[in-house]
Amino acid sequence: MSVPSALERPQGVPWRARAAARLAVAAAFPLTLLPPRRLRAVLALVSRGARPAGYAEAKAAKDAVLAVSLTCLGVHGCLPRSLATVLLCRMRGSWPDWCAGTRTRPPFGAHAWVEAEGRPVEESVPEGYLIPLIAVTAPRRHRPH
Repeated sequence: MSVPSALERPQGVPWRARAAARLAVAAAFPLTLLPPRRLRAVLALVSRGARPAGYAEAKAAKDAVLAVSLTCLGVHGCLPRSLATVLLCRMRGSWPDWCAGTRTRPPFGAHAWVEAEGRPVEESVPEGYLIPLIAVTAPRRHRPH
């Protein structure tokens, strides 16, 4: 039995943000085909030189991605959604933490998401529900002593 549902796209995303989000989504889809080790290496390379993204900045990027892509908006769109979000943030000079891992409670399964300021961005899950197995974190700048 199927359950009808409506996917609600975020409203109020400016056209410039939508245009950049379309580019990020287009770049994200080929990355979904890479094996995990290679994907992690590519993302680590892309994240170099970026500053850590704030929560509001990562949320705005995710909203823009969701506004332009029904695939990313869907239930099975977590990998392209998370990749497009980090790529869009990187286009703006920042990098949220990209994570791929598992859910700790049923239904068990793989999931990909982004984190900023130490918490998942708009995931609507309780703390500890997602466990990262692979993460590409924002480069931390070292301060001289």
